[in-house]
Amino acid sequence: MEEAIILKYPISGDDFTRAGEASSDVKRKLKQMGVSPEAIRKAAIAMYEGEINMVIHADGGEITVEITPEKIKMVLDDRGPGIENVELAMQAGYSTAPDEIRSLGFGAGMGLPNMKKYSDGMDIDTRLGEGTKITMVVNL
Repeated sequence: MEEAIILKYPISGDDFTRAGEASSDVKRKLKQMGVSPEAIRKAAIAMYEGEINMVIHADGGEITVEITPEKIKMVLDDRGPGIENVELAMQAGYSTAPDEIRSLGFGAGMGLPNMKKYSDGMDIDTRLGEGTKITMVVNL
């Protein structure tokens, strides 16, 4: 692979029927490209957690994945309410998911902590009332 491969995935807010499709597609493409199983695992978990957060908390958005020989870069850009307290949201178990989402098995408060744990770098740019842009990198 000499040039970067760019993949784009629109994400619909509150659409749990399709939640996880983007991360599954990226996982499949990384396998086809011969990326190491550990890098695939890290990218798939980090992206899935972000994708679910976009469905739960945002009114949709877009995920852009850039794959180069050096890294997998995932940019999750949503149109949600923003994160009021990033430090609190990064604490394992903290969740603002409503009860109906929790009854579906989501919203356990592991999204952002897992995104950080399974990426080699993560940046959060959030603006209240405008949305959140999270950039994660998994090194190859």
